[in-house]
Amino acid sequence: MRAIRALRDLVADKDDTRQVFEIMNALSGRSPDWGYRRMLDTPEGGRQAYERLELSDRLQDRDWLAQFGPGTVGAAYRAFIEPQNFTAYGLAADSRKVADTEIEAAHPRAWYARRLRDVHDIWHVLTGYHSDALGEACVVAFSLPQTRSAGFGLIAGGVAVQFMRARTGFPCGRAVFQAWRNGCRAAWLPGEDYERLLAEPLDEARRRLKISPPTIYDRVPASARNAYLGGKG
Repeated sequence: MRAIRALRDLVADKDDTRQVFEIMNALSGRSPDWGYRRMLDTPEGGRQAYERLELSDRLQDRDWLAQFGPGTVGAAYRAFIEPQNFTAYGLAADSRKVADTEIEAAHPRAWYARRLRDVHDIWHVLTGYHSDALGEACVVAFSLPQTRSAGFGLIAGGVAVQFMRARTGFPCGRAVFQAWRNGCRAAWLPGEDYERLLAEPLDEARRRLKISPPTIYDRVPASARNAYLGGKG
């Protein structure tokens, strides 16, 4: 019930990021344990878990981000966050607004949860989805098979239904489904070395990680990507 109430609030205001973390906190289940164990089962993931880099600190460092040249993942990430004034610390602050959250705990499982939180906008860049309502639904649909978190499934499914109920005439629901399918087919992203990934050419990174282009999402006009039932429009 807590997750459903938060979903209703999120549908009413897609920019109310706190509701995302309410949903994730309510429905995370055993997914952080599964993800952390999977990291330990790979050489690169194990190294990342051993070093326990706090990605929010790295991504907040604008001087560090400025080093990435044109065409890289890092340059695309800058182009994504700067016009919208997104910051890694801003997202982290929203996650801490959940009353009973343990995301800042000194525990490997909490560190893994912070990692998933901090790479969200990088996944936007890698997948090609923008920050409109449909793009957000697509990124969380992509994230569902990557993380096995039921919260992502509730958000993606709930917003997809609202788009279909709005009868925009565009394939919004199919775009969300394609994003889920792309997440199933892609390489496993949580265990990546993100410092190295940001220096990689974006096109090469997408090929290496087997991330398919968002062809159905791209067919939906920008003017219709917020036109879901119950939203601000």
